[in-house]
Amino acid sequence: MSQLIRTSPILFLIFIISATIFHSSLADIGPAAHYSPPYLPTACFGNDQSQFPTDNMFAAAGEGLWDNGASCGRSYLVKCISASSTTICDTSKTIQVKIVDRAQTSVSKPSANGAIIVLSDVAFSQFTNSPASVVNVEFRQV
Repeated sequence: MSQLIRTSPILFLIFIISATIFHSSLADIGPAAHYSPPYLPTACFGNDQSQFPTDNMFAAAGEGLWDNGASCGRSYLVKCISASSTTICDTSKTIQVKIVDRAQTSVSKPSANGAIIVLSDVAFSQFTNSPASVVNVEFRQV
């Protein structure tokens, strides 16, 4: 690296600036759906509803997050980034949810199939302005 600095300080500066500007994101992107009561966390906690966050900010993991059950209890920051209409997402809000179930086996069915994360109705309504069955979200584990 010192050879690079000696031979081309401008090239090194360009490298540093581009690495700063074009850093890779720590978040993933995918579809999010929602589901309604009854909420019974059978896949994660065997019907123990005391595992639900008291603010109802929870979700069921889609197959991409399920990780053979390792996702149970994980928390994610989730942000709505797009939907079928530009007025659906409130892109200024980011919510935090806890995984309490598996979407594929949950008692309540998701509003759309194939979602990476299925949010409780309460969580879903925190960053959507009108009804939708699915939105695109950015999410990352915290």
